[in-house]
Amino acid sequence: MEVFRFLLFPFALLYGLVTKVRNILFDTKILPSAHFQTPIISVGNLVAGGSGKTPMVEYITRLISSNRSIAILSRGYKRKTKGYRLANDSDTSETLGDEPLQYHQKFSNVNVAVCESRKEGIKKLINAIQPLDAVILDDAFQHRFVKPKLSILVTDYYKLFTKDWLLPYGMLREHISGRKRAEIIVVTKTPRIFSPIVRKQLLEEIKPYPGQLVCFSYINYLPFVPVYPERFNSSINPDNVYSIIMVTGIGNPGPMEEYLRRQCTDLELMEFADHHAFTSKELLLLSEKFKYLPTRRKIIVTTEKDAKRLQNKEAIEILGDLPVFYTPIAFDFHPADKILFDQAVNQSLGSSAKV
Repeated sequence: MEVFRFLLFPFALLYGLVTKVRNILFDTKILPSAHFQTPIISVGNLVAGGSGKTPMVEYITRLISSNRSIAILSRGYKRKTKGYRLANDSDTSETLGDEPLQYHQKFSNVNVAVCESRKEGIKKLINAIQPLDAVILDDAFQHRFVKPKLSILVTDYYKLFTKDWLLPYGMLREHISGRKRAEIIVVTKTPRIFSPIVRKQLLEEIKPYPGQLVCFSYINYLPFVPVYPERFNSSINPDNVYSIIMVTGIGNPGPMEEYLRRQCTDLELMEFADHHAFTSKELLLLSEKFKYLPTRRKIIVTTEKDAKRLQNKEAIEILGDLPVFYTPIAFDFHPADKILFDQAVNQSLGSSAKV
């Protein structure tokens, strides 16, 4: 298998050359980047796949939305609609995308929109929402047609960008030198118990540029929530089970798997690619798999993002009577990092703060 992967190496070199030329064109302003008076906060990463962008966006939203009018703008990956769309309560993961739908349902005081062109999306948001104090761009580190006021780069503690290779040999979207564009680098999913020695080793590995802030964060898994609350059987105790089937369509399910193994005796895995659209055949297979588990103390657990793609009519018909739960996660920083990060974000918004 490694031999076949090595055949991709020349393509990675070509890909790296293309992305390098593209970045030079932006750095020299041959390709222009739009500037906006409304503060723009960009959240993204260097790798393709999950690094913790979604909980990072949610953390920033909680931090700044209580006393400001803000919007979240995403591309709306794998949605079936096109162009600019401002979220409304009739939207589904098919019309909006799973992550934007999650933002919309979670933050009633925040406008959520999708648009392939972030530049056009920002313009439409500014025209539609008055006042608008800030826009958070989801997964926009490589979207250089917009110049953000603050650029935040996230990287997974278990899969640092420094240990990866360019696509398609590895998972890097561009060379790691691209990290210089970030004002803040956030290492996500670190252990709760985090020693100064490990912190120092990570800083030496990342090699931040002068003036770059590096912060370290962790996640907490919160109590299970029913995916189909209207059909939830209250006699089922999800905290006292023997078997769990973990169903995921995310970039890195490893931390969740590690967590769920501590919650049960037997863990069955059904893992799919990031943003996977579940088919009826796969849902029926899941239902059968659950049916034949040799215990009554059993549940199905997915992520909050995947749960959005399990709430369509077809999924409800197949899984609606089964104990299906999602596990929300809470994102936070180690104490010293939290102070520095919160301060940097609020300072970037300047006069947009309200009192």
